[in-house]
Amino acid sequence: MPRSLILGTFLSVLFLGAALLSFVWTPYDIQTLSIPSRLQTPSLTHWLGTDQLGRDILSMIMMGARTSIAVALLAVGIGMGLGVPLGLLAAARRGSLLDELIMRGNDLIFAFPSLVIAILITAVFGASAMNAIVAIGIFNIPVFARLTRGAALSLWSRDFILAARVSGKSATRISVEHILPNIANLMIVQGTIQFSLGILAEAALSYIGLGAQPPTASWGRMLADAQTLASIAPHVALMPGLAIVFMVLGLNLMGDGLRDLLDPRLQVART
Repeated sequence: MPRSLILGTFLSVLFLGAALLSFVWTPYDIQTLSIPSRLQTPSLTHWLGTDQLGRDILSMIMMGARTSIAVALLAVGIGMGLGVPLGLLAAARRGSLLDELIMRGNDLIFAFPSLVIAILITAVFGASAMNAIVAIGIFNIPVFARLTRGAALSLWSRDFILAARVSGKSATRISVEHILPNIANLMIVQGTIQFSLGILAEAALSYIGLGAQPPTASWGRMLADAQTLASIAPHVALMPGLAIVFMVLGLNLMGDGLRDLLDPRLQVART
């Protein structure tokens, strides 16, 4: 098993475990303010210190992990749930008007960065974690659609697909029964990559006030609140920043490891 997969899985499971644990327990209640305990450095009482309102930073990071993972996971689910079928449909109808409409629609979405889409959505519906999910999810759709179409097109000329067509199977049935299982490994790897990008996007949107709103904890919101305290209490900004770095690093390493593990060409090279 690739070392990158082991390390990436460890880091990812660590933060996922912290997020799940936050549903039943955190060291301190993040809703409770303690002004006398504000800006304490890491200690045995508060392992990662306290913020400007006296809240325990470890508890905030655990709750923020729940928010970041939920937003990124749902956004990737939207992108994969809509992008993969669109990519399969475009590949099955390659060269047709439908194929052109799908791909030009993807180009149109790519023309607007996810942050711009989020600003447009929040300008109409207001800033919230749900609107951040929609914005990030919309940007993920063309990513999965393009990848799916490209991978599927490389399979439509293969002998086993030609045999399925000769047997009378429809394009939809071939896509579901033969194409999709053979490109699932690519979707899994891309899903981990988009998951890490979703974590970054959620943090960025929360940082500028377009993501999760108080009192919901968010790593990006923690960084925004700590930006004026970097000179007097650097740990307040350092801890959520490191959480973002290690979470994204873990997901990227896991994606690289899964690619090495699932890519048959790399398996042949190793043997």
